[in-house]
Amino acid sequence: MNSKLVSFIIPTLNSGSVLNSCLHSIISQNLPSSDYEIIIADGGSTDNTLKIAQKYKCKIIKNTLKTAEAGKAVGVKNSHAKYICLIDSDNILPQKNWLKKMLYPLEKNQQIIGSEPIKFTYRPKSGIIERYSALIGANDPYAFVTGVFDRQNYIDGRWTHLNIDQIDQHQYILITLKPHEPIPTIGANGTIFRSSFLKKNLHSDYLFDIDIISLVLKQTNQPLLFAKVKVGIIHTFCESSIKKFIKKQSRRLTDYYIYQNQRQYNWNTSLKSGPITFIFYTLLIFPPIVDSIIGFIRRPDLVWLLHPFFCWLTLVIYIWVTLKHRLGLLHPISRTSWRQ
Repeated sequence: MNSKLVSFIIPTLNSGSVLNSCLHSIISQNLPSSDYEIIIADGGSTDNTLKIAQKYKCKIIKNTLKTAEAGKAVGVKNSHAKYICLIDSDNILPQKNWLKKMLYPLEKNQQIIGSEPIKFTYRPKSGIIERYSALIGANDPYAFVTGVFDRQNYIDGRWTHLNIDQIDQHQYILITLKPHEPIPTIGANGTIFRSSFLKKNLHSDYLFDIDIISLVLKQTNQPLLFAKVKVGIIHTFCESSIKKFIKKQSRRLTDYYIYQNQRQYNWNTSLKSGPITFIFYTLLIFPPIVDSIIGFIRRPDLVWLLHPFFCWLTLVIYIWVTLKHRLGLLHPISRTSWRQ
């Protein structure tokens, strides 16, 4: 029996620089503390992460596999709530009624399996990479260019370019995810699932963003209902550090190759044209420049000038990591010295 309404699950590994803001935004929600629990799945932090977690009376569990996906999985297995909210340590809930709005569609329609913020909250005084991610609706320009992103962008106002059935329900958009069709990159940065859905279908030590949804669609051959709620979430992603951006882009693709045999969702078969699309978009120069101009007109910010550069940088990183993979030189990333 569920003893709490919501479990906030936060994987951490030396997240002391961002965790305090994240946890403060959670305890500031219009929700009695007796209704929720905060589970910190820690991968062996050596900074002040655990001290901060103890300050906020979080439940701390060990994540021996260290990765964020492993942290989510062990957190789910230790959760005792009706709903599970997957939060990254560099997320901040932007308003005190955020959770109430996120739970609304789940309480209203029992067929909806989960809800997710429709956008990254844009903060004009934040770091350049945080602003860039909020503007394009993705943490990775590859996801934006190939159309699988899952947050509203400021170029055309859409939250995805995939062909997905959508019904506007005023406070949220009801979407239908169908078997044998591509799925946007939902599942992180403030996504809430019914605990029963995750616990029933989690059969791994890793919880990758959309794998459980993909697995259930494949097994049942029935569509799933999901809600894109008309709220944002702050993702302080890399702030203004190009070095962090490079590091996280490299980790993203490295982890994909290292753990691809454990994945349920195959990006290669679901979006075969993705790599070619991104290569031509980036190398032709003109497409990212046009998008930058349109974006600047709709939300003036000089960070739009960096869009072609971030596309180019991502392409170089992805080619390098892919070559290492093809040559058998790619190895798991050591999390020993990892810092948020």
